[in-house]
Amino acid sequence: MKSQSFIFSLLITLSMAVVSCTTAKVSAPGNEQEEVIKKNFGTQGPEFLFSFVKGKAHNHPTFAIWLESPDGELIQTLFVTRSIANGFYRYGDAGDGKWLKVPGKSVRPAALPYWVHKREGVSTEKVMPTPDAPVADAFSGATPAGNFRLETLPKSQSFRKLRVVVEVNQPWDWNRFWTNDKYPDFPDYKSSAQPSLIYAVDVNLDAPMDVYHLNPVGHGAFAGQDGNLYTDLSGYTTALQIFNQITLTIRK
Repeated sequence: MKSQSFIFSLLITLSMAVVSCTTAKVSAPGNEQEEVIKKNFGTQGPEFLFSFVKGKAHNHPTFAIWLESPDGELIQTLFVTRSIANGFYRYGDAGDGKWLKVPGKSVRPAALPYWVHKREGVSTEKVMPTPDAPVADAFSGATPAGNFRLETLPKSQSFRKLRVVVEVNQPWDWNRFWTNDKYPDFPDYKSSAQPSLIYAVDVNLDAPMDVYHLNPVGHGAFAGQDGNLYTDLSGYTTALQIFNQITLTIRK
C-alpha cells in the first residue's frame, strides 16, 4: 500500500514538472507593489493576462480562476488560493464549532462552492480539497496581499468560445442582511457570511476585445450545499468591494 502511495505521489510530481510557475513583485501605478504570478500550462496558444485591483474591503480573500465552456463545463482551473487548495487556513477549525486563532486544518464547503462542484476529475462524493487530497501545487498559490497580475498560458485546447470565471469569498464578512444567525441550521454558513461572489465574462478567441472586464453575475450556495449559480445579489455590500476591478487581456 505504501509503495502504491509513493508511486502515485511520484507520478503527480512528474506530471506537474512541465508546468512553469513564477512570482515576482513590480511597481504598479502610484508606486504600489503589485505581485505578478506566472503559470504556464501549455507551450502555444493565446496568453491570458489578468489584472486584479484590490478594494477597501480586501482582507485575505479566497478565490479561484478558471475557464469553462459556454454551457458551463469546466475546461481548466488556472489558479486557486492555497487555503482552499489544501484545506489549511489562516484560522483553523478547532473541531467543536469554534475557530483556532492560529493557522490550521479546516474543510469549508461554503468557501468556493461554484468552483468546487466543477472540479475536473473529481467525483461528486469528494468535491472538497483536503490536506489528504489537495489540489496540485501547479494550480495553486498563496493569497496575494494586494494588487496582482496573473499571466498564464492555458493548456492547448480546441475551444474558441469560452467563459472566464472568478469566484471570491472572504470569511466572516457579515452585514445587516447576511447576519451571523441567518441560517442557524447550517454551520458551514458561519465560515462564509456573504456567500462567494462570482465574476464572469464571455470570450471569443476568433474576435478578441482589447480588454475584458469581469463583472459580478451571481453568488454560490450560502452553505456550500450545491454548485448552483444564484443571480440575486441584493443584500451584498462589502463583498462587492473585495476587488475594485478585474480585467483580462488576451495576447496571441
